Amino acid sequence: MSVIAISSVVFGEDVEREVLDTLRSGIVAQGPKVKRFEEQFAELVGAGHAVAVNNGTTALGAALEIQDLQPGDEVLTSPFTFVATLNAILDAGAIVRFADISADDFNIDPVDAATRITDRTAVLMPVHLYGQSADMAAIGELAQQHGLAIVEDAAQAHGATFDGRGVGTFGLGCFSFYATKNLTTAEGGMITTDDEAVADRLRVLRNQGMRARYQYEVVGHNYRMTDLQASLGLPQLAGYRTQVEQRRRNADMLTTGLKDVAGLTLPAELERRGHVWHQYTVLVDEDASIDRDELSSRLADAGVGSGIYYPKTAYDYDCYREHPNVVIEDTPVATSVSQRCLSIPVHANLTVDDIDTVVSAVRSAMGQ
Repeated sequence: MSVIAISSVVFGEDVEREVLDTLRSGIVAQGPKVKRFEEQFAELVGAGHAVAVNNGTTALGAALEIQDLQPGDEVLTSPFTFVATLNAILDAGAIVRFADISADDFNIDPVDAATRITDRTAVLMPVHLYGQSADMAAIGELAQQHGLAIVEDAAQAHGATFDGRGVGTFGLGCFSFYATKNLTTAEGGMITTDDEAVADRLRVLRNQGMRARYQYEVVGHNYRMTDLQASLGLPQLAGYRTQVEQRRRNADMLTTGLKDVAGLTLPAELERRGHVWHQYTVLVDEDASIDRDELSSRLADAGVGSGIYYPKTAYDYDCYREHPNVVIEDTPVATSVSQRCLSIPVHANLTVDDIDTVVSAVRSAMGQ
């Protein structure tokens, strides 16, 4: 039985040609194609500058490092995220604090965040989960009121918008190009900013602290992207808007087919948001006939893949719960969502028949 996968990575002949061109050029480390990728990605996002790095986690780490955080400084973020968010904060030597999320968009709730800010809070780090922007108007107001920096974890939200403005332009934007992302270079990341001085500092930092060869200005890192990675991404950028439109159509078809299914709460593109549908994530209601895990199991039996992103809040693991720099506070919405969320296929390589199969499988699993 063939399986409809939760994600699909397909490279076309244009990618093959770009990679072959790089191999034949002899320039496989960071070079001219990384520069082109940066320029074109900045245009996609609407940012003045984009700085390519080797993965999304180092993008977050570098963005935090240039905040010049002091011992005891806190970063306020979402507990409903991949742990790379936490790892980057802890690597920066900061204290992690959490605000609860909204079940409407799975993102940090600005009202709750306002109650969690302390006199040691230095950075707000919203996570634009599943491809939909957090409420950046309210988050921006919080940051302005309290004099806080904004570092956006936009790992899943390439090209997403709030009020028509690209995520990654409200502060320092941090993107991932991991294999399953809408736009992939297998591994890779990007930091976006409108500040030329910040971009310059990031470029020096990623290159072992060098502005020119053996001209060391700061203690730096090797965060460089390679031209081989950029070769995977460049051709995808040309067709990225088309891919997002296909994801939108797929999401619309899923919603149309599932909107009357009792026991399921469907995701929605909220007002003022431009969703890029990295994931289509449903919530299995507490009074549903089956729970999330049973739904996932029944879908697997029907040949439909699904994913649980994420099965626990980020702090609900001993390595974080027991960490001295992680502050544990109750986040009931995030806890509930983590127990009920399930992502079903929405990627751009699905056919109409695939969508029909997914809808039928979900309906059957839910007894409808």
